This record gives sequence, C-alpha cells and structure tokens, in this order.
Amino acid sequence: MSRIGKNPVAIPAGVQAALAGQVLNISGGKGKLSLPISPEVTATIADGSITIAPKDDSKRARAMWGTTRALVNNMVTGVSAGFTRTLEINGVGYRAAVQGKVLNLQLGYSHDVPYPIPDNIQIACERPTLIAISGADRQRVGQVAAEIRSYRPPEPYKGKGIKYSDETIRRKEGKKK
Repeated sequence: MSRIGKNPVAIPAGVQAALAGQVLNISGGKGKLSLPISPEVTATIADGSITIAPKDDSKRARAMWGTTRALVNNMVTGVSAGFTRTLEINGVGYRAAVQGKVLNLQLGYSHDVPYPIPDNIQIACERPTLIAISGADRQRVGQVAAEIRSYRPPEPYKGKGIKYSDETIRRKEGKKK
C-alpha cells in the first residue's frame, strides 16, 4: 500500500485540471503542463482534488501509483507557485550574464560559453556569480541547472566551479612538500 499514493492532490484556487482520456492537463498562473497517465493507474478529479489509484495489485501498478501521484503534485505546485534552482559560481574571473535568450558564461576557458535559454524557463542573474533558474516544470528546471553546472563542476581543492547553492563541496588537502 503506497503511503504517498493514498493522499489526494489538492487543487488550489486559480489552477484548472482536466482529464482527457489518459492525459492529465493542468494549467495555472505559471503555465500549462500535461502528463500522460500510465495505463497501470487511474486518475479521477473530484471535490477539488486529484486522486490516483492502481488498476490492479501488480508490482508495477503499485510502483506507478506513488510515482504518478508525486508527478501530479509537482505539476500542481509548478503551475501555482513554480520551482527555482539557484547556482553559485566560485572562481577568479568566473561570471555569468543574461543577454536576450542566451546565458553567457565566463568560466576560465579561452572562450565564453553561450547557453541558449529554453522556452518556459526563466534565468536571472542578480549578481554576476549567482544564477537563478525558475519555471513551472520541476524536471526541466533541474535539467537546465544540471546542464549549466556541467560546464564547470566544482573541484575539491580550491572549490572553483559552478555549484548548487545548497550543495556542500568536500574539500581535499593539497599535496605536501
């Protein structure tokens, strides 16, 4: 019995949910998202909430029950409040700037690294060393943050590179003489 899947997902004010066959569409102030519902589970919209239930007692149906409920909850939260991921840049001369629909990164290479900003994602640089990525789709926000971080991951000796703001870097001691 899924403890996550049992809980219904409450639909807040300003969010509309519609079920068209096996596709759940949710729209709100931050945008529209859709999710194809797995054939192992059923979704029902009633009394201002979305309920997910397994079709049978198979292992896959029980696994998809909690997963689908978590995905639906992330969609509802995304279109109502949105998701934000913050990156910090550490290193001398390392900086970022948004120029139109391109994030321009200076990361110690001989050239600047341009990153085209995808649709439905907003990137803001309050400081040259702080990047805020926000959007309605949690998976896309995390993916964009991971792609930007991959251009210069933090290294353990000096801590230079791009890291998540809530990430801690395990530092290593340098070589001894």
